[in-house]
Amino acid sequence: MLHGHTLGSLLGKGYTGLVPNNTRLGIPALQLNDGPQGFRDPAHPGTSTCWPSGHTIAATWDPEAARRWGAAMGAEFRAKGANVQLGPGLNVARLPQEGRNFEYISGEEAALGAVLAGPVVQGIQSQGIIAVAKHYILNSQEYDRGSPNVGPILVGAPVSEVASERVRWEVYMRPFEAAVAAGVGSVMCSYNRLNGTAACGDHET
Repeated sequence: MLHGHTLGSLLGKGYTGLVPNNTRLGIPALQLNDGPQGFRDPAHPGTSTCWPSGHTIAATWDPEAARRWGAAMGAEFRAKGANVQLGPGLNVARLPQEGRNFEYISGEEAALGAVLAGPVVQGIQSQGIIAVAKHYILNSQEYDRGSPNVGPILVGAPVSEVASERVRWEVYMRPFEAAVAAGVGSVMCSYNRLNGTAACGDHET
């Protein structure tokens, strides 16, 4: 229950992540799948809808379009057997060469992300799917994302994003705060470090 399997597909289940069920406690399996703009299904090519990217939805400035987009994706995830969607992506685009800007519904403006995050989350979860707000926080670049952590030494470890508490709250946390207010079921931490600390182990933020 604490770690699951990193690739459900390795178990023949076809999901990005799988936490097996616990029959003793009556807890169903968590069947997690990518991604923030549609169901990734390499086992069945051509069977998933190619939804607009999060960045495209951001360009509409339309909360109702965001809600309908989330609901439509949630329905497809449910139909394909998943119960957790690894999205929406909420980070603020700060670096043009960030390879995942297309995923994020905040665009370059945290206030826009704060307006759109709630409707997307509510749309996804209206279909009985757990939405996952990601990547918390400051995943605004991916330099050395795949490098191994070397204890407290940052050489060869993922990049460390440096931001004051005020900047974190006024810019980077706003879309996530809105997602939590909307009742998001889960939050995924970012790959990067925050002021030198791994995001998943950062108790301050």
